[in-house]
Amino acid sequence: MIDRWERTLRRVTGGVDEAGLRLGTPAGRWVLLTTVLGSGLAMLDGTVVNVALAHIGGDLDAGFAGLQWTVNAYTLGLAALILLGGSLGDRFGRRRIFVIGVVWFAVASAVCAFAPDIGTLVAARALQGVGGALLTPGSLAIISASFHGKDRAAAVGAWSGLGGIAGAVGPFVGGWLVEWSWRAVFLINLPLAALVVWVALRHVPESRDPAAAPGLDLTGTALAIVGLAGVTWALTEGGAGWTTPAWIALVVGVAALAVFVPVEWRSRHPLVPPSLFRSRMFTAANVVTLLVYAALGTLFLLLVLQLQVVAGFSPVLAGAGLLPVTLLMLLLSARSGALAQRIGPRLPMTVGPLVAAGGVLLLLRIGPGASWFLDVLPGVVVFALGLCLTVAPLTATVLDAAPDRYAGAASGVNNAVARSAGLLAVAVVPGVAGIGGADYTDPVAFESGFRTALVIVAALLAAGGVVSALTIRNTLGGSDRIPLERCAHCGVTAPQAYPREPTPK
Repeated sequence: MIDRWERTLRRVTGGVDEAGLRLGTPAGRWVLLTTVLGSGLAMLDGTVVNVALAHIGGDLDAGFAGLQWTVNAYTLGLAALILLGGSLGDRFGRRRIFVIGVVWFAVASAVCAFAPDIGTLVAARALQGVGGALLTPGSLAIISASFHGKDRAAAVGAWSGLGGIAGAVGPFVGGWLVEWSWRAVFLINLPLAALVVWVALRHVPESRDPAAAPGLDLTGTALAIVGLAGVTWALTEGGAGWTTPAWIALVVGVAALAVFVPVEWRSRHPLVPPSLFRSRMFTAANVVTLLVYAALGTLFLLLVLQLQVVAGFSPVLAGAGLLPVTLLMLLLSARSGALAQRIGPRLPMTVGPLVAAGGVLLLLRIGPGASWFLDVLPGVVVFALGLCLTVAPLTATVLDAAPDRYAGAASGVNNAVARSAGLLAVAVVPGVAGIGGADYTDPVAFESGFRTALVIVAALLAAGGVVSALTIRNTLGGSDRIPLERCAHCGVTAPQAYPREPTPK
């Protein structure tokens, strides 16, 4: 059925099948445009929706748990299925799975836009996450499979840089749309998705991995979904008081994650190759990832609410609060990667989180009547500089710790760990900080919880720096397999994921 649908659309659009493109050619530029717009759909929703949360809660009469689930339902689908999405593309066709993901994402976006209540919105956001998990791995994998050697490195750099620009523009566009209607944040995805599908079917060559595993780890995927969903639901509900259903969900979730480990060891085609964790460096780098991205997920959720609810900023100005993070990472990530290759990753990964923690503590100055330039900008800039020091060396360390044949899998695992960290942190930190119910509508109550949450965020970042100092070795052996100097922008919501090198024909 999918084949027939795809063949019909390709006849209408005049689709292509050949690979081996050059970046400077019209065909190469079409492929780059498609992948940038496609990945931009998922990336923008990860940041813009946060700006809309206060308006969503007010319009749908939702408590703070509803806002948490508006964020976490999407992240849950993405974190649990992103590794499977990459495997599906390798086996059944990267363009095919990418296009299915874009269509899926668009349909879910339409449901989000017309959601009559918070329950429907949360369910639609979960479906959005599934679409994001299908299209996100395919975006960079299509570039990897479509371009020749030097053109491939240049295309990865262009994709990364253009993605950073999209991330910088997103909060402004999102804030402007929110001031009109929060539903427009989701409706804007529909014309973009239609354009991506049309261009993909007309101009993007299909590719598969002939060495892909003959089967899919569906058992491991199901256990990951049950485990993450159970633990996240329990921690979110537990913030308002631990009831019997919350304890049951926690036990089920932890049990599923515990069973996940032996299932992966015995699987003939595991979702997560267990041998990766034999490397002390790979394990340590993922622990640092867990701590740092748990902090990021919490900060990005609560800061935009603090700016709107307590400081009285408009959605546009609140969205611009984190703009320096994107801009500085766009400018400095490549230099940070080069520095890590020259002096080793330990020092940047130790100092970076500590600097970021200092920036977070500076944000304690934000309160009623706060100034964007005097109270927001200094803390955000210091935080961003710390993040710039951390993320590219972290990516290099993860890739360096993995054997060549598992480089793509290692990157995917690290990406999933980062998203899972944000998922769990958003579920638990607000409750620990005392934020719940309708607190996001009460400036006094929310400000008190926000300050406590910032201290927790700073502690998580500082812990990441300490773990780096104690566990990360100061040499990179094989990191030149990835052109980090071409990485103009490293991911804010998750480390940039790199695909496997194409299998030689």
